[in-house]
Amino acid sequence: MMPDSKVVIVGAGQAGFQAAASLRKAEFDGRIQLIGDEPCIPYERPPLSKSYLAGETGLDGLSLRPEMFYQNERIELEPGETAIAINRQARHVELASGRKIAYDRLILATGARVRPLRVPGAELDGVLPLRTLADADALRSRLVQARDAVVIGAGFIGLEFAAVARQAGVGVHIVEVTQRPMGRAVSEETSRFYARAHRDWGSEVLLGTGVARILGSGRVSGIETIDGRRLPADLVLIGVGVLPNTEIAAAAGLAIDNGIVVDQNLATADPTIFAVGDCANFPSRFAGGRCRLESVQNAVDQGHAVAASIVGKSIPYDKVPWFWTDQADLKLQIAGNTVGRDHAVLRGDPESRSFSVFCFRDGTLTGVESINRQTDHVIARRLLHADPRLSPEQAADPDFDLRAHTTSLLRREQAHT
Repeated sequence: MMPDSKVVIVGAGQAGFQAAASLRKAEFDGRIQLIGDEPCIPYERPPLSKSYLAGETGLDGLSLRPEMFYQNERIELEPGETAIAINRQARHVELASGRKIAYDRLILATGARVRPLRVPGAELDGVLPLRTLADADALRSRLVQARDAVVIGAGFIGLEFAAVARQAGVGVHIVEVTQRPMGRAVSEETSRFYARAHRDWGSEVLLGTGVARILGSGRVSGIETIDGRRLPADLVLIGVGVLPNTEIAAAAGLAIDNGIVVDQNLATADPTIFAVGDCANFPSRFAGGRCRLESVQNAVDQGHAVAASIVGKSIPYDKVPWFWTDQADLKLQIAGNTVGRDHAVLRGDPESRSFSVFCFRDGTLTGVESINRQTDHVIARRLLHADPRLSPEQAADPDFDLRAHTTSLLRREQAHT
C-alpha cells in the first residue's frame, strides 16, 4: 500500500487492537483509525469473568496498552463511536454520530454479542449478561450483596462466573439445557470432570433442563425450569452463547455464514475489506472446513495475519487454535479441535486433578484437553502445528516420553524443509 493510504478498523477489542498494533510493527506508515463502540481504551476480556469479577484485578490491569501507546504509534483511537453502515463504492464507513470515515482498506473486528434469552422475565432487574466491562462492573457490584445466583448456560463464561460466585459465598444453581457442561467445546471425559468439580464446590448443577421463565416483580427473585423446579435467585447470569456482529457486513452485501465469510488471507469477496476475530468465518484444517472461533489466540493471530496481508506479506492463516478457562483451582487448556473425535485416551488420573484427554479422529490426533497439566498443553500445540504422529497407545502410556517424541518429530520435519 502507498504510504499515504488509510486503514480503518471497526471494533476495538482484542482483534481490532492487534490488527492496529501489528500494522505498525509491520512498518505500515499510513493512517490507522480504530473505531470502538465502548467509551474506553481497548481492554482484555478474559479477566472480566475471573480475576476482575473477583476483585483481584483492577481497571488498570485490564488495558491492553496505556493511552500513550496509541499516541506514540499514531493510532487514531475513536472510543464511543458505533459504525452503522459501509459504503463500498465510496469506500467509507458511516458512524451513528453522522460522521463518514474514508478508508483504503477496512478491517471488520466487530466481535460478538450475548445471545438473548427469550423467556418471560428476562427483562427483570438483576438478570445480566457478561460480555463487556460495563457488564462485569454491574455483576461485581451485585455479587457483593447476592445470596443466590442462577447461571443459565454451562459454557466457559457461565462456569467461570459460578466458580467466582461460590468463592464469594453465594449459593449457585447452574442450569444447562444439554446433558453436558461445556458440551460444545470439550470431550465427555472433561465435561463429566467439571460437572463433578462444580458440585464439589457447592453448586447445584442441573443438566438436561432449560428455563421456562424468570420470576419476580420488577426485580428477579428466582427462576422456574422447564421441568417445573423453582430456584431462588437475586442474581441471574445469562450465559447461553454469543452471536457474531455481522449486520453492517451483511447490509453491505458481504457473504455471511455464522460470521463474515473470509478466505485463507482473511479477505472478504471485496479485496479492500477483511474480517478478523469473533466475527470471522474462515477456512481451517483443524476444523475440517470453515469455522468461527471465539478465543484470544485467534483474535491475536488473525490481527497479526491481516496486517501482513495488508502490507503485501500475506501467508495463509493456519494457526493451531487454543483456548483456556480458569475455574477456581482448575486450569483447562485446549489445543486443536476436540469436537467430533471418535476416540479419546486419558493421560494422568482425574482423581489427582491433573490429567489430559488426547482426542483422535481416524487415528489422527486432533486435539488435547489438559487440566492443570501445562506441559501436555505446550507439547500438544507443538505436535498439532506439525504432523501430529502420535498413536492413542503412545498417548495413553504414562512412560512414553511425549516431549522427546515431539522434539524428534520437529527436528525431522525441519531437516526436510
